[in-house]
Amino acid sequence: MDPNSRALVSVTIGQQQMLVPKKAPTMPKPNWHPPWKLYRVISGHIGWVRCLAVEPGNEWFCSGAGDRVIKIWDLATGTLKLTLTGHVSTVRGLAVSARQPYLFSCGEDKMVKCWDLEQNKTIRHYHGHLSACYALDLHPTIDILTTCGRDGTVRVWDIRTKACVHTMVGHTNTVAEVKCQAAEPQVISGSHDCTVRLWDLAMGRTRVTLTNHKKSVRALALHPSQYSFASGSPDNIKQWRFPDGNFLQNMSGHNAIINSLACNSDGVLVSAADNGSMHFWDWKTGYNFQRVQAAAQPGSIHSEAGIFSLCFDHSGTRLISGEADKTIKIYKEDDTATEETHPINWRPDIYKKKRY
Repeated sequence: MDPNSRALVSVTIGQQQMLVPKKAPTMPKPNWHPPWKLYRVISGHIGWVRCLAVEPGNEWFCSGAGDRVIKIWDLATGTLKLTLTGHVSTVRGLAVSARQPYLFSCGEDKMVKCWDLEQNKTIRHYHGHLSACYALDLHPTIDILTTCGRDGTVRVWDIRTKACVHTMVGHTNTVAEVKCQAAEPQVISGSHDCTVRLWDLAMGRTRVTLTNHKKSVRALALHPSQYSFASGSPDNIKQWRFPDGNFLQNMSGHNAIINSLACNSDGVLVSAADNGSMHFWDWKTGYNFQRVQAAAQPGSIHSEAGIFSLCFDHSGTRLISGEADKTIKIYKEDDTATEETHPINWRPDIYKKKRY
């Protein structure tokens, strides 16, 4: 019998019962990912950068901030193309429609707006939120917009008629994030009531409530190709499988208020926090392969270290972050890195040790 075995299990063979060592659980080896490095810092906002969105053609991206304006930037060069004004408070959410040339925004002024980027003006308002609107997302296949906010509701809007199709209630506190997808469940929300809800879009009611988090859920990220998603909270990042929200794994170690999550098609999950830290994870195994502390910009104070928003471009090779120091930072994979120069610090033996 193996003297290092930690446990025994009872096995019955025919009429005979015997004890055999129980094998320690094995952790699959994580995929190797090149490290990411900062390659551009963009300045222009005079308020905290709260939200980002990349247009489907991958040529430009937009940012919204505490200075109440939306700015559109060239993705390749980082130059400012356009500034849109109209919100009277912080802009908190942005989404660019695949149907050119529409941009959607929401803010702490309770306004949800649709912008025509050919005329550079607002063409539709969606009225209904009773308090600040914190996030929005466009449905990938239907002309539907979802929004959420401090009034604790998730609202579903018909984009063309401006009608509120559903006001989905159930959360008991601020709803901080909402995501849409084509497959069921089509709407997912995370809230300060520590729950994640999966919604039935047709009926406008909750399918599943996930109560595993112990602290407020401020961030969600859907995997681009796998039928799974992640939720971020100060206690843990948790991974779930659709359609029923089956728990997959915890990603522990990012001990801060996580404001944003982003995932690309290579299986890189990035979490960004209030203290300016970014952690990079392997989606499959939950292995934390890189930690980055955002560089403070000259003139910013210590309390302006937070990262509020993250998004990958559509190629998955550029990562954009919106920060409290009023800058936008763009990161790229290190092209010179190899598995030899940056090996995986993978120690499966530590998972076999007894934990108390």
